[in-house]
Amino acid sequence: MFYLKLSFTLLLSFIAISCGDQQPNQSPHTAIAFETGDECHVCGMIITRLPGPKGQAFDKRSNKVKKFCSSLDLISWYLQPENKPNIAEIYVHNMANTDWDTPDDTQLIPAKEAFFVVGSNKKGSMGSTIASFEKRQDAELFVKEWQGKILSFEQLTLAIIFER
Repeated sequence: MFYLKLSFTLLLSFIAISCGDQQPNQSPHTAIAFETGDECHVCGMIITRLPGPKGQAFDKRSNKVKKFCSSLDLISWYLQPENKPNIAEIYVHNMANTDWDTPDDTQLIPAKEAFFVVGSNKKGSMGSTIASFEKRQDAELFVKEWQGKILSFEQLTLAIIFER
C-alpha cells in the first residue's frame, strides 16, 4: 500500500511539473544557429555560404528543424498545403540588425510576426529573395533603397512571392 501511495504521489507531482510552466500558446521551439554543413531543405545548397535572410521550420511531428538557405525557400515551402499544418514554428533573420552577406543567427525572429519585402532589387541566395524585418519601419527603409512591397506574414501567398 505504501508503494502504491508513493507511486500515485510521484505521478501527480510529475503531471503538475509537466503542465505548470508552459503558457497555452507558448512554443517550445527556439531558433538555433546554422552550422557550417547545414543544407537547405529545398535545394540542398550549403546554407552558410549564401547571402541574405535564411529560415527555419520546426516540425510538430518530429520536433526536428528544417533549415532553408533563403526566406523565399522557407516561405514557398511553408505555403504548400501539405506543410502548413505540420509546422509548429518558423523563424527568419531580422535583416535590420545584421549583415546581408553573413546574417547573424542571434537575429532570428518568429516569421509570423515579421514584415516581408517582396520584389526588391536586393539579391539573396539564388537571386530574388524575400527580405524579413521585425519592425515595419525597418522594412520601409529597405524599400526606399531597394524597392519592393511590404507584406505581413498573413499576406504572403505563392502567387505574390513569385510574381515578377
